[in-house]
Amino acid sequence: MRKSYLATVTIFTILTALPVQAADEVVTSEKKPFWAGDWSLTIGGLGEFAPRYDGASSRMLFGEPLISITRAGDVPRFDSQNDNFEFALIDTYSFSAGLAGKLIFKRDSGTSDDLEGLDPVKFGGEVGGFAEFYPVDWMRVRGELRQGIRAHKGIVGEVAADAFYDVTPVIRVSGGPRINFASKEYFKSYYGVDAKEAALSGLSEYHPGGGLKSLGAGAAVTWKTTDKITTSLYSEYERLKGPAKKSSLVEERGKRDQFSFGLTATYRFDFTLD
Repeated sequence: MRKSYLATVTIFTILTALPVQAADEVVTSEKKPFWAGDWSLTIGGLGEFAPRYDGASSRMLFGEPLISITRAGDVPRFDSQNDNFEFALIDTYSFSAGLAGKLIFKRDSGTSDDLEGLDPVKFGGEVGGFAEFYPVDWMRVRGELRQGIRAHKGIVGEVAADAFYDVTPVIRVSGGPRINFASKEYFKSYYGVDAKEAALSGLSEYHPGGGLKSLGAGAAVTWKTTDKITTSLYSEYERLKGPAKKSSLVEERGKRDQFSFGLTATYRFDFTLD
C-alpha cells in the first residue's frame, strides 16, 4: 500500500514540474508547397556564327534567348551555352534534375539554297528533362532528353562533360566532349529525302534510321562581369555520324565537320516565393 502511495505522489510531482503550454500556443507545422523558397531567374541571349543548318558547309549569324530557373543558394554551379531552358525540381550540392526545353526555329529554302525542294522544318520546340552531376568539384556531366513538338516528331538526346578551372575569381575556362543522338523521326525531318523531295531538289533519295548523330567538343572562357551579369566566349566542334553523315544533303551539298563560335550574356534575378 505504501509503495502505491509513493508512486502516485512521484508521478504527480513530475507532471506538475513539466512546463504547461496553453492550447492556443501549440505550434503546428504547416507543409509548404514545393515552389516556396528562394529562386533565381537567369535570362540573356546568345549570338553565334554557325552553320546555316545542321550539316551545312556555309555559316551565318544566329541569335537565341537563354533562360533558366533554379533554386537560389550557395551551391557551386557550372553553366554552358549548350544548356537549354531549364526548371530545376531537384537541386543539391552535386546533383540537379528537372524540366528542359528548347526553341526550334524554322528551316527552309530561305535559310539556304541547299534546302530548295525539301520540306521545311516548322517553328516549334522540344520538351523533356535534364539531369546533371559533379563527379568531382571541377567537372560537370549533364544529359538532356527531349521530345519534338511541331518542328519534328522525334526524340533527341545530348550528353556533355565539362571540366572547368577558375583562372581568377571572375574568369573561368572550361571544355569537354559532347555526344548527340536522335530517333528516326528526327533524322527524317532534318536529313531525310523522300522521292518527291529528291525530284524537286536534285538530291539522292535517302531514308535514315535512328542512332548516333554526332561526336564533338567545346570550350569557353567565362567572365563574371558583376555579381549578376555573366558573359562568355565559346567555340564548338562536332563531326556528324551515323544517319546524319550518310544523308545525301550532307554528302552532296554539306560537310560532316561543323564549327561554330559565339558570345553569350546573361543577367540573374533573385526572388522569393511563399
